[in-house]
Amino acid sequence: MAADPFDAGAGSLLRQPKAVWATAGASVVAFMGIGLVDPILPSIAKGLDATPSQVSLLFTSYFLITAVAMLVTGFVSSRIGGKKTLLLGLAFVVVFAALAGTSGSVGQLVGFRAGWGLGNALFVSTALAVIVGAAAGGSAAAILLYESALGLGMACGPLLGALLGDASWRYPFFGTAFLMAVGFLCITVFLKEQPKPARRTSLLDPVRALGHGGLASAAVSAFFYNYTFFTVLAFTPFVLNMTPYKSGAVFFAWGVLLAVFSVIVAPRMQKRFGSLKVLGGSLVLLAADVVVLGYGDHTTAIVCTILSGAFIGVNNTVYTELALGVSDAPRPVASAGYNFVRWFAAAAAPYLAPKIEEWSDIHVPFVVAGASAVAGALVVLVRRRALTHEAAEQQPRHATEDGVAVFTK
Repeated sequence: MAADPFDAGAGSLLRQPKAVWATAGASVVAFMGIGLVDPILPSIAKGLDATPSQVSLLFTSYFLITAVAMLVTGFVSSRIGGKKTLLLGLAFVVVFAALAGTSGSVGQLVGFRAGWGLGNALFVSTALAVIVGAAAGGSAAAILLYESALGLGMACGPLLGALLGDASWRYPFFGTAFLMAVGFLCITVFLKEQPKPARRTSLLDPVRALGHGGLASAAVSAFFYNYTFFTVLAFTPFVLNMTPYKSGAVFFAWGVLLAVFSVIVAPRMQKRFGSLKVLGGSLVLLAADVVVLGYGDHTTAIVCTILSGAFIGVNNTVYTELALGVSDAPRPVASAGYNFVRWFAAAAAPYLAPKIEEWSDIHVPFVVAGASAVAGALVVLVRRRALTHEAAEQQPRHATEDGVAVFTK
């Protein structure tokens, strides 16, 4: 169960070594890169003379590479160590984010985002284990700090994209490259080399881990959930059709709710109602929210977009618990397999949602997204025994068992 930030045991959350803050700070920027392009998607489409479905490939290429990279990150980090893996990922992001800002066509931009996705996968998948290994206050405080970084990054990404993108859609990419370069220097200076695991991870270990019924169920449920999540994130900006500043403000508010509900509200709800009840209920409410978003007027769409951040924040936290606790495989390996499955939905949704609109109308993509969230809830309901099996036994283990954890939000 996630720690309540107001419990006495979480009191050490802010008293962390410099290495932890350096890694957490770079993690904020890494998560900013996910929502950075949200406010400027219409501007990119106009600037590069591209259709919404073409521009949506910025997300598809990014997350498709991220999904495949889940099989590689453990393999790499178990051989070169955590710090070098972080720095390698940051270097990729710096280079490809800067190149993205120079793109002359949507094809080039999509290709550079794919390279960015590889770097982000290497960095983000390793950051949790590094924070857990270096943090004061135990793994609960470390995971809470990691979730805080995710929420802050998801909130600030659209805001930065709006502020810089109002002048030119290219500037947010250059801004990200600069911030990640700063993160590269901070980690170089403040983070000591992490010990390599006793056992090296193979490329097929994460796939084998999915043979565990509980982990496979969590991954399938998260797959359906991620489809809904990234329909909201990647398709809604075209529906709202607002200026970068206004769109950035909407998604900043969305990100604030995501952060608050992920770090503060979700742990308390889990303690009171249990993780699976909270997850199932949140998925159903998210489904209702996105359907209303699709059929409502412009004001309703804005409100529902912001409100979806609350449900997404709750879901993120509970899925974190399942990924780290349900499997009897080493957690780094289990997390890699879990993320390998679910990130494919993040790649599919940004591409399919505009296509579904082209084939039907503006409402249907949100109906499909709502149905996907309900499907995720049904998986939780039908497979609830598998999702709770062995969880209690797995809780005492350290998140860094057998090497570098590869769980990402």
